[in-house]
Amino acid sequence: MAARDVLLQPFRLKGLTLRNRILSTSHAPAYGEGGMPAQRYQLYHEEKAKGGVALTMFGGSASVAVDSPASLWNQIDVSRDEVVPFFREFADRIHGHGAALMCQLTHMGRRTRWDAGDWITPISSSVVREPAHNAVPKAMEDHDIRRVQRGYADAAARCRAGGLDGCEILFASHLIWQFITPRVNQREDEYGGSLENRLRFGVEVLSQVREAVGPEYVVGVRMTGDEMAEGGLSQAECVEVFRRIAATGLVDYLSVIGGEVFTHRELADYMPNMAFPEAPYLGLARAVREATGLPIFHASKLSTLDDAARAVKEGCADMVGMTRAHLADPHLVRKLEEGRPEDIRPCVGANYCIDRLYAGKDAVCLHNAATGREAKLPHRIPPAAAKRRVVVVGAGPAGMEAARVCAERGHDVVVFEKEKKVGGQLRLAARAPWRADLGAVSGWLESQLRRLGVELRLGWEATRERVLDELPDVVVVASGGRPNPGEAPGAEHATTTWSVIAGESSPEGRVLVYDEHGEHQALSCAERLAKAGSEVELVTPARTLGEELGSINFAIHLQELYGAGVTLTPDHRLGAVRPAAGGLEVVLRNEYTRAEATRAVDHVVVEHGTLPVEELYFALKPDSQNLGEVDWEALVEGRPQRIGRNPGGEFQLFRIGDAVASRNAHAAIHDALRLCKDL
Repeated sequence: MAARDVLLQPFRLKGLTLRNRILSTSHAPAYGEGGMPAQRYQLYHEEKAKGGVALTMFGGSASVAVDSPASLWNQIDVSRDEVVPFFREFADRIHGHGAALMCQLTHMGRRTRWDAGDWITPISSSVVREPAHNAVPKAMEDHDIRRVQRGYADAAARCRAGGLDGCEILFASHLIWQFITPRVNQREDEYGGSLENRLRFGVEVLSQVREAVGPEYVVGVRMTGDEMAEGGLSQAECVEVFRRIAATGLVDYLSVIGGEVFTHRELADYMPNMAFPEAPYLGLARAVREATGLPIFHASKLSTLDDAARAVKEGCADMVGMTRAHLADPHLVRKLEEGRPEDIRPCVGANYCIDRLYAGKDAVCLHNAATGREAKLPHRIPPAAAKRRVVVVGAGPAGMEAARVCAERGHDVVVFEKEKKVGGQLRLAARAPWRADLGAVSGWLESQLRRLGVELRLGWEATRERVLDELPDVVVVASGGRPNPGEAPGAEHATTTWSVIAGESSPEGRVLVYDEHGEHQALSCAERLAKAGSEVELVTPARTLGEELGSINFAIHLQELYGAGVTLTPDHRLGAVRPAAGGLEVVLRNEYTRAEATRAVDHVVVEHGTLPVEELYFALKPDSQNLGEVDWEALVEGRPQRIGRNPGGEFQLFRIGDAVASRNAHAAIHDALRLCKDL
């Protein structure tokens, strides 16, 4: 514990005293409403303030001008005076819990779309296409430069008028960096060519911002310490950029990150997932701190308290951003202060939160279903009015979350699990290449169940008789799913990704992996087989591999699959599998031409998701009060379940997770929390 005490020391930033060294950096959860940070956005950050964070920052990509549309990802629009009352309400809410609040300001430049917002042409330093959004920008003219710089200054003034404690100007990736990096800037005027010229636009922005907010207001800059890309700025060159910005005297702190986001693969480096080591870019932060002497903020996969403490203790950073860690547990600082860090729900680096954003959805945490839903779902479970006997069937993510929530409510809980270990499909997923950290999800849940005194009957298969012997008031069936073999003729000749990853089968030689699911399973399986020496072809009827995954995860998968020599075949559906001399013959059908092709292989591995394990549920259904029925309106609105179709029923019966239908771990945990919080 003593080594972590450094995180609880206050830090003075100009006139602002931060109560500890932990912050949540600016990011984009897509919770904005009409460009404003309304209730959902505020409650999300307020939970962190309640939980003890020193500074919570919002508005990742908050817009300063109309040609940087806030409507993309439901961002905050700081180009309008309408935002000021929202800021005041927001600031009062956060300050009421002793935390500070800041907003990040930016113009996305070419990193947007021409068909978003008001359909205004994207702008940048030069006419260089942006690959991630397919935008070809207009090269900024002198009047564009003046207008956007004024937009930054006006937005900063709105932050101050709204009672925020400071503002951060985002250089990285967006418009200002598009002037700084030679990868984009091809200008031949006073804003192009030499480093001094390429810095001119950003320095002029900072000068106007400082003039707008005055000398005492906190202003910071966030940018990369190394582009880590061919043709990009090196670490030494980026440190020189930081040094020159610091030398202007216009900023009060520097926020250091690693990488850039001009391509999908670069985005994976910029927001490292579980495939990366912990705290991969601390060296960049240390180099900037040594070169500038300014206070340093740093956030890049600082998931654990030990790594965060090391960053401060070793002089790499003054403030550490545990941003994704706060999505997993917004109360992590409070738990550290109370001497119970073992109760902190860990961030496992799944990057489900970020992948959803790049799929046009809102950010949610893989295993904390309350995050972003604070108006309806609690982070701290309230006690129930009366104690009940609850039987949970299954100790996968759905069952363990159901048991945890019921036990927090004060109920008497017993869990039946036919395996000798908890985890269900999470335990299986953690065996896949570079995804071992998923085991921490089930590990945390198990530790909470044992802390709460839940009776875990491992190696006990639940039967109707065993469940009824418990005299339950409530039965929650979370029995999960079994592999779906698919419906192609000859499916009985194939094995499943589940069997391969579990180690139950070890296909060798020529292996065709067929994916009609689009998640991690088939990609992980193909990688595992190829690295074991098999000749692997990965086939999907979708137009791209891993179509359900966002940029950060599919980029790592593709890197590993290509590196292992896997042949990738989209747009083909599995038509049939049949025995042939020396192996199997596979028929594939092109989704668009309907042309058929055959493959001679030794093994076929399929991924179709799961089918529900539902036999026990149907066996118990006639004995239940509600006959298994759910009042969906009550569930969505956060009211208790009151259905009583069967007057002679002995208990309420529900099923959740994959016992209902094939989905993912977040859906299973969400099912459990929103049902059981009202039991």
